[in-house]
Amino acid sequence: MTTTPSWTVGDITVHRIDETPLPPATGPWLLPGATPDLVTEQDWLHPDFADADGTLRIDSHTFAFTVGGLRVLVDTGIGNGKARANPAWHDLNTDYLQTLTAAGFPPDSVDLVILTHLHADHVGWNTRKVDGSWVPTFPRARYLTSRTEREFWAAYDMDEAREQMFRDSVIPVEEAGLLDLVDVPAEGVTIAPGLRLLPTPGHTPGHVAVELTGRGGTALITGDCVHHPVQLAHPAIGACVDIDPQRSEASRRTLLDSLADTDTLVLGTHFAPPTAGRVVTHDGAYRLSPVSPTSPTGPRRVE
Repeated sequence: MTTTPSWTVGDITVHRIDETPLPPATGPWLLPGATPDLVTEQDWLHPDFADADGTLRIDSHTFAFTVGGLRVLVDTGIGNGKARANPAWHDLNTDYLQTLTAAGFPPDSVDLVILTHLHADHVGWNTRKVDGSWVPTFPRARYLTSRTEREFWAAYDMDEAREQMFRDSVIPVEEAGLLDLVDVPAEGVTIAPGLRLLPTPGHTPGHVAVELTGRGGTALITGDCVHHPVQLAHPAIGACVDIDPQRSEASRRTLLDSLADTDTLVLGTHFAPPTAGRVVTHDGAYRLSPVSPTSPTGPRRVE
């Protein structure tokens, strides 16, 4: 049996569905401003989120939970057997679907797939290959992303690698009539009881974070508004693939400010284990106070 890490958020259980750790070279490429010297200055990053030499630890995983009667998956990772320019993403063969099923979410049971944005490492398991064709992995689900996001990429002059990603992971979902586009105003939008999308543009124009609320608890799934906890200490550090770096930083600062010193559990889409924590003010910025997966006696908070 595969055990999936999970956290209790009020009356909701959030499962982390692991796909793959990303190689050490990911950090310097993705977050070039996070130099080893800068990383090692933040003692709280060690040993979970960075190695002693300042190498960032970055993972690919997604989150599954049930809220408002819906069985929900947030993002779908890199996917298996996809032709990708990034060698760390190319032609993977992972046990992702088995892990998802072991967590109690077999593909046919998923009601809603939320895509924080349309990048290759967030849409890959939208589809799987059957008899030589890419078909929706979650045939009973509605797939949902922001209207701004889809319309941006529809008008974008894509290179071949991105066109390939849309051909194998987005367009088949559209052709099956399963993709819904949602307008996300500045104040966010409720898409089901206990489930809201919050606009966090910059990494991509229509990027959203996902807020879920159970009785007595709230959690926030970051997507790529925050790739790594080092960005809590240095919110100005952006990703090399941010479409609008200034807007990305502004979204990150606004989000972190709203989360700081609250009980909201933050779940990082690329945060290495323990993955979750609470944002606390620290040295003029923030740090993450990790929260381990739920134990039989409840969540263990590590200060």
